[in-house]
Amino acid sequence: MSTTLGHAVKETTGKGRGSFVRDLSASLVVFLVALPLCMGIALASGMPPATGLITGMIGGLVVGFMAGQPLQVSGPAAGLAVIVFELVREHGIASLGPLLMLAGAIQLVAGLLKTGRWFRAISPEVIHGMLAGIGILIVIQQFHVVLDRSPKHSGPANIIGMWDAIFGGLFPLNGSKEEAAALVGIVTMAVMILWEKFRPAKLKLVPGALLGITAATMLAQGMHLGVNRIKVPENLTQMISLPSLGALQGLSLSSIAGTALALAFIASAETLLSAAAVEQMQTRWKTNYDRELAAQGVGNILCGLVGALPMTGVIVRSSTNVQAGAETKRSAILHGVWMLISVVVFASVLRLIPTASLAAVLIFVGIRLVKPSEVRKLARFGKVPVLIYFASMLTIVATDLLTGVLVGVTLSLMRLLYTVTHLEARIVEQEGDTHVHLSGIGTFISIPKITQALDQVKANGGAVHVHCSELRYIDHACIEVIESWTERLEQNGQMVHIEMEKLHLRYRARVSETVI
Repeated sequence: MSTTLGHAVKETTGKGRGSFVRDLSASLVVFLVALPLCMGIALASGMPPATGLITGMIGGLVVGFMAGQPLQVSGPAAGLAVIVFELVREHGIASLGPLLMLAGAIQLVAGLLKTGRWFRAISPEVIHGMLAGIGILIVIQQFHVVLDRSPKHSGPANIIGMWDAIFGGLFPLNGSKEEAAALVGIVTMAVMILWEKFRPAKLKLVPGALLGITAATMLAQGMHLGVNRIKVPENLTQMISLPSLGALQGLSLSSIAGTALALAFIASAETLLSAAAVEQMQTRWKTNYDRELAAQGVGNILCGLVGALPMTGVIVRSSTNVQAGAETKRSAILHGVWMLISVVVFASVLRLIPTASLAAVLIFVGIRLVKPSEVRKLARFGKVPVLIYFASMLTIVATDLLTGVLVGVTLSLMRLLYTVTHLEARIVEQEGDTHVHLSGIGTFISIPKITQALDQVKANGGAVHVHCSELRYIDHACIEVIESWTERLEQNGQMVHIEMEKLHLRYRARVSETVI
C-alpha cells in the first residue's frame, strides 16, 4: 500500500495555484450536495444521521486520498440503504460494524489481488433493475418518514401501510403532526423541482436539495411546527461507536459470510460502475480499478471500526465534482474537511433540520433511480434483458436486495448458458438434394438435437449436404457424431458433402489412418 499512498501524494500535489482554486471551489459545491445526502441516506438506513456524516468524512479524507479515480467522490450510497436497514432492523445497529469491517477486508483483498475489473462484469439489466428496485423501496419507505412515521419492515408492508398513513394520519385534515411533516416535505420537493427547472445558468451548481432543506427548515422554525428534527450529538466523539464481536452472536456463520459478501459485492459494483462513468466524463484521469477497490476496502474497514455507514463511490457527487471543475483528488479530500467542520462547528444548526425534509430529498433521489429510458435501451436487444430487469426490480421490492440481485444474476447466467449452448438445425430439400443447416454452438449438449436432425435425412438418390459454416463453435463430441453418421451413409452408397474445413481435415485424417 505504500506505493499507492506515495502515488496518491504525487497526484495530489504540484498542480499549481489555479488548479488549487478550482479544486477548492469544486469541493465546496460537492460538500453542499453531499451534506443532505449523507444524513438522508443514514435516515433511510435506519441509522443516526451522524453516521452518514462520518462516512462522508472518511470517504473524503481517507478514500479521497487513496482513490484510483482521483475525481470520484465516496460516501454513503442509497444503493446500500436497503440492505443496511434490514440488517439493523433484524440484528441491531451494533451488528453493522463487524460485518462492515469484514466486507471492507474482502474489498481490500480483492483490490490487492487485482480483481477490480471483474467486479464490473455484471449484466447492465441486473444493475439497472437493482437500482430501480432500490429506488422504489426508498420511495415507499421514505413516504412514511415524510409523514413523521416509522417505515415498515419490508417493501410489501410499506406499500400496504401507505393506506393507513394517508387515511389514518394525513386525512382528514385536522392539524395533525403528519400534516405538518407532509407540508415540510412538499415544500422541500417543490423548491427542488422549481430550482431544477428554472435555475439560472450561472447558479447551475447550487444544489436544489440544500435550498429545499433550507426553505423547509425556515418554514418549520417560523411556524413553530412540531415535527421531528434530526439528532446530531454534541461532539464528534459521541458519534463514534466501536464494534463488538458480541453483536454477532445472533447470526450464524453462513449469515455473517453472506451479508459481508453482499455488502462487499454491491458496494464494489456500484463503486466501479461509478468510476467508469467518471472516466467517460473527462479525459484527464484514467481509473485504476484495483486501487479504487482497495481504497474502498480501507474506507469500509474504518467505517465499520467507528460504527458508521458503508460507503461506495457515488455517481451524483462524483459527476457534480467533475462538472464543478475539479482537477485533482484535492477536491474530494477537501469536501471531507468541510464535512468535518460542519459537524464540529455547526452541529446546532444541523439539529434544526426536519427529518421529513431529508426524507423528501431521498424520495427525489429514489424517483431518479427508476429510469424508464433504461428499459427502452434494453428493449433494443430483445425481450430477455427487459424481463431480467423487471425480475430483478420486482424481486428486490417483494423480498430483499440480495435475493433480487441473485435472481437477476441467475437469469443472466441462464441466458448466457442458452446462448453458448443453443444450436439450430434445419433440413431443406432442394433440386433432389438434401441440405442440413447447422448454426449456433455445437457442444456435447447439442448431440441429441444433431442426431435428431440427421436421423430425419431420407435416402432419395440425391446427395446430402451438411452445412456447418454457420457454427460459431463445434467440439469433438459433435464432430464424432457427424463423422459416424457420414460413414454409415457412405457405406450404404449415399453421397455426403460436409461443408466445413475442420470436419474435412478431421475426416481425411481418420481415412488416412485407416488406409495405413
